[in-house]
Amino acid sequence: MSKIGLFYGPEGGNVERAAKIVADKITTTEVEVHKVKDVDADVVAQYSCIIMGISTLGKHTWSSDNTGNDWDNFLPKLNGLDLKGKKVALFGLGDHIAYADFFVDSMGDLADVIKETGAEIIGQVSDEGYEFNESRAFVDGKFIGLPLDEDFESDMTEKRVANWLKIILPEFE
Repeated sequence: MSKIGLFYGPEGGNVERAAKIVADKITTTEVEVHKVKDVDADVVAQYSCIIMGISTLGKHTWSSDNTGNDWDNFLPKLNGLDLKGKKVALFGLGDHIAYADFFVDSMGDLADVIKETGAEIIGQVSDEGYEFNESRAFVDGKFIGLPLDEDFESDMTEKRVANWLKIILPEFE
C-alpha cells in the first residue's frame, strides 16, 4: 500500500481531533498528515491515496464576515489539478441537532471540487444510525464520505472511523 496523504482543516478543534483518530487507526501503512492551511495543492498530487477532512460551519457563521477559513483558501488551489487515477476518501464534521438541514454539507461541497480533479471518491457510508434532515453530502442514498458529529455523538467517532477504514483501506491497496 502506498503512503496515504491526510489533509484536514481547520487546525485545532474537532476536525484535527478526528484527523488524529483516523491517522492513529491506520496501522497498515504510513500516513502523512497535513493541515490544508500549510500546503499547496501540488502536495496533494504527490499521493495516490488521499484522505481529506472538513467541517461544516453553522448557518449563523455563514456571512461575509466569515471568509478566509483554511478550506476557503485551499479549495481554489485545487482548480485545474489533475488527480486522475488517484483515490480520495472524505470525512466531514457536522452538528446533526442544530444543523439538521445542513448536516456535513461542506463534505458534499468538497466532493464536488474533488470530482472536477478527476479523482475517484471512495468510502461512501450508509445513513443508518444518523439523524438529519438534509445534506449536500448525501448522494444516491449514501453519504459521499464519513459523517462525524463531535458535538453530540463524539462517543461514536472511534467506532465510525474504524468501520470506515475497513471500507477505504482495501480500496487504497
